[in-house]
Amino acid sequence: MAEGRATPLRLGSIAPDFEAETTKGPIKFHEWIGDSWCVFFSHPEDFTPVCTTELGAFAKLEPEFTKRNVKMIGLSANTIESHDEWIKDIDEISQCTLSFPIIGDKERKISLAYDMIDHQDATNVDSKGIAFTIRSVFVIDPKKTIRLILSYPASTGRNAAEVLRVVDSLQTGDKHRITTPINWVKGDDVIVHPSVTNEEAKTLFPDFRIVKPYLRFTPLPKEKIEA
Repeated sequence: MAEGRATPLRLGSIAPDFEAETTKGPIKFHEWIGDSWCVFFSHPEDFTPVCTTELGAFAKLEPEFTKRNVKMIGLSANTIESHDEWIKDIDEISQCTLSFPIIGDKERKISLAYDMIDHQDATNVDSKGIAFTIRSVFVIDPKKTIRLILSYPASTGRNAAEVLRVVDSLQTGDKHRITTPINWVKGDDVIVHPSVTNEEAKTLFPDFRIVKPYLRFTPLPKEKIEA
């Protein structure tokens, strides 16, 4: 394994705990998450164009994440003071109020633990030539288990709505013994989980239909998901 890189985190790994300074004060990560879900994401640097648009988009969607019992937290290798000034620009440009915390990780300790450091883009570095982070996203459940990992290059902005969609899929699957097909959004038909027999499905999903023995669809109305 390359020097300085952490043991790889995988789906199902326990999210590493840490203490950090944030724009909302000091936190202990696991304690801060509590019984909520968490979207933890890094951005390469403050006062940069792509990052500014991303954080504005996440800030606008924060009420939707909150409805789903999801806490959001960002990170970059800049100081808290820099974050505080940058947030003013984000709020102005995106016409939003960014209220979730952003971690100051100037020493890259947390970035290294989560393997967020950029190993491919030679331009994504600070004035000393030390690499900034890529655009990582971790969705973490209340048990502190990593349920989703996304990694985008510094040059490509993320899709905040897709992160929300995945949260919906994970939470719905945990609750209803289903999986979700391509491009699924709340209200669309879902797939009956392979572990559910047809006999069980008749009770759990009275309106399910069999396309193939391995592919069974069923309606799952929004109100049932949100109940």
